[in-house]
Amino acid sequence: MRYKSSWYALAAAGLLLSACSSTEPVEGPSPVSTDAAEPATEPSVWPAVESNLIDPSIEARIDEIMAKMTLEQKVGQVIQADNGSVTPEEVRQYRLGSVLSGGNSAPNGKPYASVEEWVAATDAFYAASVDPEGVEIAIPIIWGIDAVHGHNNVIGGTVFPHNIGLGAMRNPALIERIAEVTATELRVTGHDWTFAPTVAVPRDDRWGRTYEGFAEDPEVVASYSAAIVEGLQGVFGADDFLDETHVISTAKHYLGDGGTEGGTDQGDTKVSEADLARIHGAGYPPAIEAGALSIMATFSSWNGTKTTGDKHLLTDVLKGRMGFDGFIVSDWNAHGQIDGCTNEDCPEALIAGIDMYMAPDSWKALYENTLAQARSGEIPMARLDDAVRRILRAKLHYGLFDEGRPSERPLAGRTDLLGSPEHRAVARQAVRESLVLLKNDGVLPIAPTANILVAGDGADSISKQSGGWTLTWQGGGLDNDEFPNGASILDGLAEAASNVTHSPDGSYDEKPDVAIVVFGEDPYAEFRGDVAHLAYDVDGSKEIDLLRKLQADGIPTVSVFLSGRPMWVNPELNASDAFVAAWLPGSEGTGVADVLVAAADGTPRHDFTGKLSYSWPKSPDQGPLNVGDETYDPLFAYGYGLSYAEPGEVATLDETVPDTLQASGNTNVYFSDGSYSANIRVFKSGAVSESRVDHRAQEDAVSFSFGGTGGWVSFSDGGASDYVRESNADIELLLTLRSTLTAPVSIGMACEGDDCRSTRELSADDLGNGDWTDVRISLSCFNDIDLSSIIAPVYIEARGPGEIAISEARLVEDADAAETCPGD
Repeated sequence: MRYKSSWYALAAAGLLLSACSSTEPVEGPSPVSTDAAEPATEPSVWPAVESNLIDPSIEARIDEIMAKMTLEQKVGQVIQADNGSVTPEEVRQYRLGSVLSGGNSAPNGKPYASVEEWVAATDAFYAASVDPEGVEIAIPIIWGIDAVHGHNNVIGGTVFPHNIGLGAMRNPALIERIAEVTATELRVTGHDWTFAPTVAVPRDDRWGRTYEGFAEDPEVVASYSAAIVEGLQGVFGADDFLDETHVISTAKHYLGDGGTEGGTDQGDTKVSEADLARIHGAGYPPAIEAGALSIMATFSSWNGTKTTGDKHLLTDVLKGRMGFDGFIVSDWNAHGQIDGCTNEDCPEALIAGIDMYMAPDSWKALYENTLAQARSGEIPMARLDDAVRRILRAKLHYGLFDEGRPSERPLAGRTDLLGSPEHRAVARQAVRESLVLLKNDGVLPIAPTANILVAGDGADSISKQSGGWTLTWQGGGLDNDEFPNGASILDGLAEAASNVTHSPDGSYDEKPDVAIVVFGEDPYAEFRGDVAHLAYDVDGSKEIDLLRKLQADGIPTVSVFLSGRPMWVNPELNASDAFVAAWLPGSEGTGVADVLVAAADGTPRHDFTGKLSYSWPKSPDQGPLNVGDETYDPLFAYGYGLSYAEPGEVATLDETVPDTLQASGNTNVYFSDGSYSANIRVFKSGAVSESRVDHRAQEDAVSFSFGGTGGWVSFSDGGASDYVRESNADIELLLTLRSTLTAPVSIGMACEGDDCRSTRELSADDLGNGDWTDVRISLSCFNDIDLSSIIAPVYIEARGPGEIAISEARLVEDADAAETCPGD
C-alpha cells in the first residue's frame, strides 16, 4: 500500500478491530429494543473522519458552473437512469447527471456486450449530455456499472474471485492490484464509475449476498476498504489519482446491509447504534479517508427505518460526523420503499441526504415530480444545491469536463488490455490464495503423472465457478465460449497433469488413481440467493451418491466445493479424502490446479494459504454463526485453514438432519417438472377441475378445466409474502402454458383483503392459440396493489369454458430488462 490513513493503519494492526482468529474477535451485537418508532441516535459512537475532497480550485469552478445552471439542469443532475430505459436524446433533453447499466442491461437490449458495443454506447450518451443546444453550460454524464469482481459485464473481461474468496486471502496488497486491473478494464469499455467496493459485514450466511462480503468480522473489511478505493481511483493527492487508468469508486451499501434479521435481503438490521458503527460501519472510515467519491445507500432498514430516508445516518453521521464530502447515490429504486414514497415521487430521500436517485426505469416521472417540489420549496434549494455540488465535485476530480468522448480516451477500445496475460496472472494468484483446505487425509498434492478422473457439473463451467454478477445479473447458464480469456477448473487440471479424464457423472472404464469432483451451489445474486438454512443437500439428491461410490470403489477423492457461503456439507466431507472450499473463483480456474497438483518431484507447487473469513457451520440449522458469539460453536472456526506445511485431521462428522428441516427448493418456483413446490396449494373457485397432461414428459403439466362461466385458480403457500424487492428488479412471472380458452383470461397476483388482486388481461393470441407458449409478466406491472402482502403469487381467472395447462410457474430474471405488461 502506498497510502494508509490512521484508521486503516489501526485496523490493519488489529488495534481498533479484531485481526484474526488468534486475536480477540469482535463481539456479537448487543440486544436492541425495536419498540420505538425512531431509533435512538448517538453520533458520538461514530469516528470523526477527514474526507479531504475539498479543493479550493475545484470549489471555485463548481461555483462558476452552478451559476450558469438552470433549475431543470440541477434536478437532472440528481437523477440516474438505466441505459435500457433511457435514450441519448432523453439524456440531452432532461440533462440527466448519470446513466447506469444494471444487471442484464447492456447496450442493444442484451445482458452483456463486447468492447465495441460498450464504447459506442458510452460515446452516444456522453455526446448527448454535452450537447450545448439550449443551455448556457452542458454537464457530462458519469456512467456507473456493477464491476464487482473484475469487469464482469464485458465479453473477455478478467473475472476475479468473489469477495468471500478474497477475504480468505488476507492480502490487502493483492486486493489493491485487483482493483487496479478492474479500473483499467473499465476504462477500456468507456466506463467512469463502478459500484464497488462492497464493505458489508454479513452476519447471517443465509443472506443471498453473503459472497459479496469479505468477512463476518469487520477486521478484514476495514483492512481492505482503503486498498480497493486506492486501486480503483489511485492514491488521493498523488499523480495517479483518477488518471486515465482509474475510475470513480463507491463504498456500499451504507449501512447494515449484512446484518438484516434472518439474512433477508433488503430487510431490517436490528442492532444498537454502537454495534451498527462498530460492526457494520467499519469499512467506511478507511474508504472516506482514501478519497472515495461516492457511497451507495442500502435498501435495508435500521431498526425499522429505511436507510435511504434516514437523515440521521445519511446527513448527521456520514456527511457530518464522518465528514464525507462526496455524493450519496441510492440503490435501484430504493427510494420507493420509504414510507410515503413511490418510485416516481420521493422528496424525502433527497431531503434525508441522498444526492443522486438511482431511478432506472422511474426516472422521468421522478424528474418531473422532483422539479415541481424544488419549485414549490418542498425540497429546499440549499439541499438541492448541496447535492449538485457534491456530484460536480466528483465529476471535476475525475476530470470529466476535460476528458472528451470515451472513445477518445487513452485506453478506450484497447482489447489487448482486456483479460491480458498480466491481468490473468493477478486473477490466478487470487484464486490460489483464496482456496481454503478444510480436510486432507494425504491425497493432496496429486502427482502430475497420476491417472486423474475429473467429475461434477462445476468442473468445466466457467459460468458456474464464477457465480452471480458474471455477464448476467444472476449468473450461470453460459457456455465457456463466452469467456474467451478464461479457463475452467478442468482446463487448469489438464494443463497441470498429463493424464486427465473428464467424466461429468463420474463413470469410468479404467480405475483412476484419484478423483476430483467439482460441485456446489448454482449461481445466484441478491434476494434470489436467500435460503432458509445452510444445508447444501438436505435430502441427499446431489453429488453424495457419486462421492460414496468412489469411496466404496477405493478411489481417493478430492472435493472442490463452489459456494457463495459456508454450508453444511458433513456427508460430503465424510465421503471425501480431501475437501477444498473454492468459493466462487472466477474466470481463472488454473489457480485451483496450481495448488492441487504437485510439481514433477512431488513437492507442492503452491501451498494453501487461505483462512476462513466466515465460520463454517456444524449443523444445517446453525445460524447466525459469528466469531465472538457467546455460544460460538462452529465446525471450522473463523481463521481455520489447513496447509501442506501445517496439516490436520478431521474426524467423522455427524450427518443427522433435523426432522424439521425441509429441502430448500427455490421459493420462486411454484410448479415445475410435474410437481408443486413445497407448501404450495391450489385454491379454486367456480366449476374448475384439475388433472395431469403431458408437455415435455409424462404428466409433467397440470391442467385446469373451466366450465360454463369460468372461474379462478390460485397458487398459495397459505402465508403472505413480500414481493416489493422483486418488483423493483427485472423479475417476471413466467408461465409455460397451453390454453384453449377463447374468452379473455386474467393472470396476476392476489394480496390479503377482499378483491385485492392485480391482473393483466390476455387474449387467445397472447396465450398461444392452443400451442405451448411462455407468458411473461413483469412484477412491476402489479404495483397497483400491496406487493408486501401477496398471498397468491399466481392467480388465473377465466371468463368462459376451456382448458389451461401449466408446465412451469416461477419467477425469472428478465433477460432484456424491459417491462412486459401484456394488455397495455
